[in-house]
Amino acid sequence: MAHKLVIVESPAKARTIGGYLGQGYVVESSIGHIRDLPQSAADTPAKIKDKPWGRLAVDVDNGFEPYYVVPRDKKSHISKLKTLLKEADELYLATDEDREGEAIAWHLLDELKPKGIPVKRMVFHEITKPAILAAAEHPRDLDMDLVEAQEARRILDRLYGYEVSPVLWKKVMSGLSAGRVQSVATRLVVDRERERMAFRVASYWDLEGTFDAGASKEPRMFPAKLHSIDGGRVAGGSDFGADGLLKSKKGERVHLDRAAAEALVTALADTTYDVRSVEAKPYRRSPYAPFRTTTLQQEASRKLGMSASVTMSVAQRLYENGFITYMRTDSTTLSDAAVGAARAQVRELYGAEYLPDAPRTYASKVKNAQEAHEAIRPAGDSFRTPAQTGLTGDQFRLYELIWMRTVASQMKDAVGQSVSVRIGGAAADGRDVVFAASGRVITFHGFLKAYVEGTEGGKRSDDDQVPLPDLHEGDAVSAASLAANGHETKPPARYTEATLIKELEDREIGRPSTYASIIGTILNRGYVYKKGTALVPAWLAFSVTRLLEEHFPRQVSYEFTAGMEDVLDEIAAGRKDLQSELGEFYYGSDSVIGLKPLVDGLGEIDARELATFPVGGPDSGIHLRVGRYGPYLEGPDEDGTPYARRANVPDDLPPDELTVEKAKELLANPAGEEIQLGRHPESGLEIVAKNGRFGPYVTEVLPEDAPKGAKPRTGSLFKSMSLDTVTLDDALKLLSLPRVVGTAEDGEEITAQNGRYGPYLKKGTDSRSLASEDQLLTITLEEALRIYAQPKQRGRAAAAAPLKELGNDPVSGQPVVVKAGRFGEYVTDGEYNATLRKEDSVESITIERAAELLAERRAKGPAKKAAKRGAKKTAAKKATTKKAAAKKAPAKKTTTKKAATKRA
Repeated sequence: MAHKLVIVESPAKARTIGGYLGQGYVVESSIGHIRDLPQSAADTPAKIKDKPWGRLAVDVDNGFEPYYVVPRDKKSHISKLKTLLKEADELYLATDEDREGEAIAWHLLDELKPKGIPVKRMVFHEITKPAILAAAEHPRDLDMDLVEAQEARRILDRLYGYEVSPVLWKKVMSGLSAGRVQSVATRLVVDRERERMAFRVASYWDLEGTFDAGASKEPRMFPAKLHSIDGGRVAGGSDFGADGLLKSKKGERVHLDRAAAEALVTALADTTYDVRSVEAKPYRRSPYAPFRTTTLQQEASRKLGMSASVTMSVAQRLYENGFITYMRTDSTTLSDAAVGAARAQVRELYGAEYLPDAPRTYASKVKNAQEAHEAIRPAGDSFRTPAQTGLTGDQFRLYELIWMRTVASQMKDAVGQSVSVRIGGAAADGRDVVFAASGRVITFHGFLKAYVEGTEGGKRSDDDQVPLPDLHEGDAVSAASLAANGHETKPPARYTEATLIKELEDREIGRPSTYASIIGTILNRGYVYKKGTALVPAWLAFSVTRLLEEHFPRQVSYEFTAGMEDVLDEIAAGRKDLQSELGEFYYGSDSVIGLKPLVDGLGEIDARELATFPVGGPDSGIHLRVGRYGPYLEGPDEDGTPYARRANVPDDLPPDELTVEKAKELLANPAGEEIQLGRHPESGLEIVAKNGRFGPYVTEVLPEDAPKGAKPRTGSLFKSMSLDTVTLDDALKLLSLPRVVGTAEDGEEITAQNGRYGPYLKKGTDSRSLASEDQLLTITLEEALRIYAQPKQRGRAAAAAPLKELGNDPVSGQPVVVKAGRFGEYVTDGEYNATLRKEDSVESITIERAAELLAERRAKGPAKKAAKRGAKKTAAKKATTKKAAAKKAPAKKTTTKKAATKRA
């Protein structure tokens, strides 16, 4: 029986959309990309293997024509789609409405080669029944501009990766990769660490006081800080440069040290003060725009502690199940129906006084925004509140965030008043001293009633209020207390996922929809690792970045990478020629050196020099080298013989913490060398301290006749300890960890533990961070219970934890957890990983189901290496005459790409 065949990307979408379309339609998924450039030599078609450009699978000599292949694991699925197509009387290509989705649709069309039936492009930005039915009723043609734009990116990235990566293999380390945006993102993280390494701390002091406005004022007491002395501004943190020196000219700022600040407190002991000035300004804050891809990733990181990849994975499930609109978008606009739904909920939930007279509109600030969607919002013409969705876990939390942001975007401004007060008096030595106080009062919260954006780096949130008493010029006030406080400047903060995404977007580098995968790549490749939420570059990244900066400066420059996005957008708009731009990138021009000449003309590169970094000044004689097995130090021995001593550098030691003093400590106690501390008073075992791969630690020395499976207790040194000073008493305390703090009222045991991201408490599956390592040894049950009585913090303060902890595996006996991976969620016992099936979810999976999945995976044995020889791939070479091909309607498609109609 004839049917209409609808092809989407994912099985989840196919199930949902199939239910909406009903009889007469067969909805099947492509399961992502069905065709791509070959990923290995085994996949490369035999007929191009002997070509000079065969490994690229891009004919760089003839218009950069790509050769596509169907991966082995997709061939059976293509056969299934072809069988379904034989019985179809219409084909609907319903992949996502963006460049990647358009390219998938074209690949499906070119591979399936439908004959004699209409081919329609079906697009939608939300998966609700009205939206799907409307999309089926109003299809369009395939947009070849989007297809060509995506193909240009794919070829460009292929040329970059396949030409530059082999240079890294030869000169740095095998198995490394370079990428057009990936390498630039890594450079950003390295550059930030370089800034931290070059940073010099400056100390400065100021005065803080609590002032009394009198019994008739409310509030009576208010805080103020020292502002100026004899008209000269007191220096604060922002007045110092990265070199630790004042940025302003001498005399423009008053730099107080401890002695001067404490002397001033004494000189102000009997001072009377009066209000010198009061400046009041109206405060107004407009709502934040609805979410687009990058702002959702940033806010989910700040508020929910989600990584970019987890955010996109959860958002994908929400989209496919009809809860939100498409989550890869540059747009902040809302449809008329969405605006109406949001305004209706404002009126219903907050009242008419919170609803502006006219709907709010938002223009996208993203340059060359190309995604043809709305902002990310709840799906449908009327919004479900979070409680009405039936969602749980991460899906509920992310939906709630999107819903609140969307509703708040259609509410009135928050208004209030900001006040700045100056208070002055004369010190005993005659100096005129002025204190400053600032306050803010919100008189109408407006949209802040529904949503307040998260902040980082200690910034004040938009709904913070600091009330000041009603003061007037000339009013007398007194100082209830004054104190001198010391401060130190801080180096620029490392990037988090959220701030790196913002930096990439601000610099217009790459596409917002790819940021999550880019961050995942630099983490998975070992260029960057996480310390808490901060992104720290490995020394390997320093070597790679140095090579690229010295030998491929244009290809790794921020300006070139951002400018290439403009070029690709010009190609998409038909204003620039694909072949000409790729030719200049690869071969160069009169004004530009291309990638190919750079690679061919590299000459000799001193790999050892690339991998060598001096520690401290030249007088230290200490160098860090990046070796095959990780970073290590070389330094002089006690007699001054150069490079006589070696020591491994702990994997989790950030580069900016490798000072000369730390390097000397590591060289004095290289990994493997033991420092005897004494014997354990209870077990009688020898206790030693040593350096290891992850830093210094203490451990027991087991006797030779110890049982084969016996393992010594170990404990990492606290940050306040060093191998030079650690004692037996310190070691005994460290070996006592993890420590049982006590038992909660529900019977759950609370333990204090030291983890990779710092000290924390653990109660069942609930982990809470501790402020210091010393608390591990001192915290009481009462103090622990008070911590657990507080709401769990997210983001920067959240304890690092998997998505879910399930219990111990019945076979391995190891704890089983659910984690988010590059290809979705999976369960692991530390030895084997098993991907969750489509019917599983993080919220519903049990230890029994996880054990079943792990047993299946275990039965398959260890992961096998890919076969070196495989079946020959059928190449799908694009016709070289595509530019000359006549434009035809989709119903009359042939296998040449330009058979599809281009839109103006």
